[in-house]
Amino acid sequence: MTASKTLEGAIAVTRFGLGAKPGEMTEAADDPHGWLKAQITRDGAEQPQGNLPGSVERFQSFIGYQTGLAPIRRQRKAPMTVSMAGEDEAMQQHAADQLKEERRAALQPLLEGVRDEIFARTRLAAATSQSFRERWTLFWANHFTVSTSKLQASVLVGPFEREAIRPHVFGRFEDMLVASSTHPGMLLYLDQARSAGPNSLGGLYRKMGLNENLAREIMELHTVGADAGYTQGDVTEFARALTGYSIGYKNDPPDEQGRFLYRPQLHEPGARTVMGRRYEQSGQDQARAIFADLAASPKTAEHLAKKLAIHFVADDPPRALVAKLRDAYLRSNGDLAEVAHSLIEAPECWSPEARKFKTPYEFVVSGYRAAGAEPSDPAKEVVQPLTFLGQRPFAAPQPNGWSDVAADWAAPDALVKRLTWATKFSAYYAPNDGAPVDVAAATLGDRMSAALKTAMARAETRFEAFSILLMSPEFQRR
Repeated sequence: MTASKTLEGAIAVTRFGLGAKPGEMTEAADDPHGWLKAQITRDGAEQPQGNLPGSVERFQSFIGYQTGLAPIRRQRKAPMTVSMAGEDEAMQQHAADQLKEERRAALQPLLEGVRDEIFARTRLAAATSQSFRERWTLFWANHFTVSTSKLQASVLVGPFEREAIRPHVFGRFEDMLVASSTHPGMLLYLDQARSAGPNSLGGLYRKMGLNENLAREIMELHTVGADAGYTQGDVTEFARALTGYSIGYKNDPPDEQGRFLYRPQLHEPGARTVMGRRYEQSGQDQARAIFADLAASPKTAEHLAKKLAIHFVADDPPRALVAKLRDAYLRSNGDLAEVAHSLIEAPECWSPEARKFKTPYEFVVSGYRAAGAEPSDPAKEVVQPLTFLGQRPFAAPQPNGWSDVAADWAAPDALVKRLTWATKFSAYYAPNDGAPVDVAAATLGDRMSAALKTAMARAETRFEAFSILLMSPEFQRR
């Protein structure tokens, strides 16, 4: 096996993938390009395993929570009697605390459901033999962010990724765009579910208003990008076309609750003009036609190509790589499998220099993979550490998702937190088999430096040596 082949194997596993598991470096080095291409499957990505209900069941659980919460809210708003008014402040505070505790107890099963989703997703990333496919999937899940920052959307974040993203990651971009934009999780997260056209029946008689959040984020973040030249008028027109896109609530028939539901009484009548193109279609077909044109736009191809190049190669990506990915997208009419093939074939992706700094999630996942282990405790080994490191899954603070550039993750205090985690993790998961330097070689391959070998050889314990590996520049970058 040539030196260049073994280096490419290391790049395939650490840059395209999520880090090497024991034995994976050797496997990938046999045929690095082929190892990656074999993970491109038309049936989409692997699904996390566990007791993970779908969006309908999750949302109906949320409806149950709201129904059970109603008496608590009524009690809280009830006026005080004369006798209550005479009670001392401590008694009143005790009553208020009791109401909060009842609400917290009612909410707990929903929060545990979100925790289960995070745990299952992280275990999949730590264990999968298809780590390029999983990295590719995580990119698209972040691109179409739905966050737990809104309670009613939080119960649907896991199902959103499993239902709207994972099945489509190597299909047509337009299909994933439609699936994500019509999923109840996205409709709730971006306040689309109750948006109404000003001249629709709902707008005229129910005093409901137009909400532009989904239209704005689709254009700015999901498709053509903020510099595509569209206007505020285009956003408003698109928002009007999207009116009627909603979900089934508790007052709808049970078989419609938690599902995408088109409500014609909320749709703004009339033709729309978006980015210079007129759409005469009626009803939900109007927005679908706009989706198709946005997906086919060269601006979308450019926007997605640059984001992919940033994610896989460098914060300031090579222009030639962006052009290759853009052309692959346009040539294949948005076929993401073809874009993935183009990414693998691009020479710019195989530069020996590791220019990407791992996010906290990537860091933790690659730590488990290096140890040949999987997390076993959802709270202590996944949710709490990732929250401590600043990247709790499904909790991106804004619709643009988590940052993908080093400047946002490599601050001194963030590195200290990584060291704290690495030290604790190594105490439990440092491999017992093989010399520590051999573990590093299996983890980094030809990317391991002489300085790292020396530092690990001087470590006093296996745990210290593994911590040195985890905190090394070679491990922190990909």
